Amino acid sequence: MDLAYGPEYERFRAEVRSFIAEHWPEDRAADPTDDDVRTFRRRAVEAGLLYRSVPTRYGGSGQEPDALKAQVIREELARCRAPGELVGLGPEMLVPTLLEWGTDWQKERFVRPTLEGTLEWCQGYSEPGAGSDLASLRTSAVLDGDEWVINGQKVWTTGGHVANMMFALVRTEPDAPKRRSLSYLLLEMDQPGIEVRPLKQITGTAEFNEVFFTDARTPADWIVGGRGEGWAVANTTLKHERVMIGNVSRSDALFSRLVALAHSVDLDGSAAITDPGVQARLVEIEGWLEAQRYSGYVQTTRALRNEPIGPLGLMNKLANTNIGHRVAALALDLIGDDALLPPTGGRPGERPGPERWMMQYFGSLGLAIAGGTSNIQRNIIAERALGLPRDPYMSDAAR
Repeated sequence: MDLAYGPEYERFRAEVRSFIAEHWPEDRAADPTDDDVRTFRRRAVEAGLLYRSVPTRYGGSGQEPDALKAQVIREELARCRAPGELVGLGPEMLVPTLLEWGTDWQKERFVRPTLEGTLEWCQGYSEPGAGSDLASLRTSAVLDGDEWVINGQKVWTTGGHVANMMFALVRTEPDAPKRRSLSYLLLEMDQPGIEVRPLKQITGTAEFNEVFFTDARTPADWIVGGRGEGWAVANTTLKHERVMIGNVSRSDALFSRLVALAHSVDLDGSAAITDPGVQARLVEIEGWLEAQRYSGYVQTTRALRNEPIGPLGLMNKLANTNIGHRVAALALDLIGDDALLPPTGGRPGERPGPERWMMQYFGSLGLAIAGGTSNIQRNIIAERALGLPRDPYMSDAAR
C-alpha cells in the first residue's frame, strides 16, 4: 500500500500551510475569540478549503470532489489547531440531506445559516415505542391550508433545549403502508405548541430531551422530498450520521487523551503507562484504531477511482463506536474511584476533572444507539455484506 500523497498534493499541502500561517498565527491559536474563528472560517471558505462540496450560492466553496485534498486540509488544520468545519447535526447531517433532496429555495434559506452556526438543529426521529422500529412512529402532521399542523411526541432529542430548528419525521399519509406514510419536515422550535422537557442523565447533564407537539405549525413547503418520501430522506440523514460517528479522527483525539491519562495516573508507585497490562490494553485499542484508519484509506482509494466502497462503508459507525467504548472502559479502570466524583468544569475557568471519563463511558454507550443501534447495524452487515440469512426473530418493521 502506497500512502504517499504525491507531488501534486504535497504542493497543495504547502498552499494550505501558507494560508493557515497567514490567517491563523500561533498567538491567535493560543487564545482565539469567537470573532477570530468566524473570520478564519469565512476566509477559508473563500479560499476553497472548507465546505468544499457545498455550492458557492449556498455558502460553500463549490470545489470539485477530491478526497485527498480534503484529507490534506483536515491534517493541516488539526496540526495548527485551526478551526475546521462546524460539527453537529445541522452541518454534518441536515446540510448534505438538503443538498440531495431539498428544493433550490430550501437550500438558499437553510444551508448557509446552518454552516455559519446561526441555525442550530435538533433531530425529531425517535419516539416512545418507535426507536429501532422507527417506521412505527405516531407523531402526525395534517395539512391545514398552507401549513402543517403537528401533534405527537419525540424523545432522546439531542440539543432540543438549545436548538432553534428541528428536522423531523412525521406521519402525513395515515392510509399508506408504514414506510410510505412518512414525510420529512423542517420546523421552528420557538413557537406555541412545542414544549421541550430536558431528560436528566446519570452523568448529571441533560443534553437529551422530550419534545411535545400540540398543534405546532410549519409552512406547507417546509417538506423535504415529497409527501410519503420521508423514509428515504431520513435514511439519507442516517447515512451521514453514521459517517459523522464513524470518523476516525474522533477516535484519534480520544485515544491521545487516554495515553496522556495513562502517563499521569499513578499505579503501584509508577506511571500506569509502564504497567504491562495497561500497555497490552492500549496496544489492543490502537490496533483497532489503526485497522479503522487503514479501512478508511482503502475506502478513500476506491472513491478516488470511482469504484464502489463495498461493505467496508457499513463498518465505520460500528467500529468507531466500539473503539470509543474500549477507550472509556480502560480510562475508568485507570482512575478508579475518582470516576465517582461529582462533575466539575461547570464554572468559568474550571477545567473538567477525572469524572469526565465517566461521562465519556456513558456517552460511548449512547453512541451504540445513535445513527441506528449497533445491533441493527450488525444485522445489516450480516445480511448485506456477508450474505447471511435474515434474522428470523427480527420483525420487518424494525428494518
